[in-house]
Amino acid sequence: MNWYVLYTKPKWEKKVAERLSEIGITAYCPTVVKVQQWSDRKKKVVVPLFSSYVFVQLAENNRNAVFSVTGVVRYLFWLGKPALVRDQEIHSIRQWLSEPDAFEVELASWQPGDRVVLEQGVFKDHIAVVQEVKASIYVLVLEALGCVLKVAKKKA
Repeated sequence: MNWYVLYTKPKWEKKVAERLSEIGITAYCPTVVKVQQWSDRKKKVVVPLFSSYVFVQLAENNRNAVFSVTGVVRYLFWLGKPALVRDQEIHSIRQWLSEPDAFEVELASWQPGDRVVLEQGVFKDHIAVVQEVKASIYVLVLEALGCVLKVAKKKA
């Protein structure tokens, strides 16, 4: 079965994934813990890694079943067809989220437009393009995964 990407209403990602699971559809909403600042306090909250996206694994002929869940807007399309995500990519996301500190990143002096091959971590051997160089981070685009990776510069 293929993994597809669903576009959801804003802030509905976790609810949609939960309701899809309840009706027997394999759904995955990757989440991260983020420190949220309010005027009077800070609090750790669990937020989706990808805003308004949920991954679902189902057969091609069952794709319409997801629309019975409130909050599902549509499928994400690429070149006129529903976007497919490989099992390896879902596995990489899960592994990276389960071991965020399991690898070390060492950075050279990169310039926007440079193409680099990542040498370690869950994105090992993926090619990235340097999109932006800021004072404390590099912004890399992982073309194969269609995502942006922000990497903190190593302090000297």
